Amino acid sequence: MTTSDCSQVSFSNSDTRRDEMHSTMETWVEDLVDEVDDAVSSDQFQRWLDVQSRFHDYSHRNTLLINRQYPNATRVAGYRTWQNECDRHVKEGESAIWIWAPIIAKQCPECEDSPSYHDRSDCEYDETSPEDWSKGLVGFRPAPVFDISQTKGESLPELETEATGEADELVPALLQGASMLEVEAKVVSPTEWPHGNARGVCQYRSPAERPLIEVRDRENSADLAVTTIHEYAHALLHGDVDDETERSKRELEAEAVGYIVGRYFGLDTSGSAFYLATWQGEEPEAILDRLERISSTAAEIIGVVDEEITDE
Repeated sequence: MTTSDCSQVSFSNSDTRRDEMHSTMETWVEDLVDEVDDAVSSDQFQRWLDVQSRFHDYSHRNTLLINRQYPNATRVAGYRTWQNECDRHVKEGESAIWIWAPIIAKQCPECEDSPSYHDRSDCEYDETSPEDWSKGLVGFRPAPVFDISQTKGESLPELETEATGEADELVPALLQGASMLEVEAKVVSPTEWPHGNARGVCQYRSPAERPLIEVRDRENSADLAVTTIHEYAHALLHGDVDDETERSKRELEAEAVGYIVGRYFGLDTSGSAFYLATWQGEEPEAILDRLERISSTAAEIIGVVDEEITDE
């Protein structure tokens, strides 16, 4: 996997500045597509995928149950999954998180009950023997699961998606430039963060109110900056979009803007490739189809931040 050039870029203040910026951004977007392809084929990503396949995508109902019982849960699995597939063990004294697990059994083609319930029901279906019935969902049962924080053992593979570099000057400039970009931005302490595992959120409000950007504070100022840029891009590009099929394209756009702006200010944003590699639904080449939207949004943010830094 390649690494972004971490030196800050500047463009000559001339009539060719716009063309220079557009050409450079087009090159960077092409670099990002190549980096995503490298990330997908890497051993690190394949190991991560293998582990992720062992965790379920829980239903909305079960997600609510998990959040109510264990609000800080991040990765949840059953006792045996932790033990046999992840080489981790539930710590002594931990309380289980209870969810509803599906019961899969042979079911009557007509009443859809399992054989035992079918025999006690009024259903008269008898065209085929229960041995020939197909399996299906016949009910739910309570099942215990545990969060990774309740376990100990081998570490799970992680992807390095965070940006790195020096951004102590960039973060204040981004926050000060929020009004110029017609957004409201807040950095929220981890203890007061209300949005679960998200690193940042963009909340669209009434047309009379500016979008609210909230980012979770962290020691890594470079990643804080790129997360803020990512959410700014959502606010600038997606406030009038309410089409769920566009969701993956929106993420591609916002992350590409974060990659470009962060790279312009000398940050290593190559972790964006792993972020996009994990995003389902769109090929990274789709970024190229939206180059004009991405580059114009990145240029707008760069212009505002450059002005804030110059004024300091």
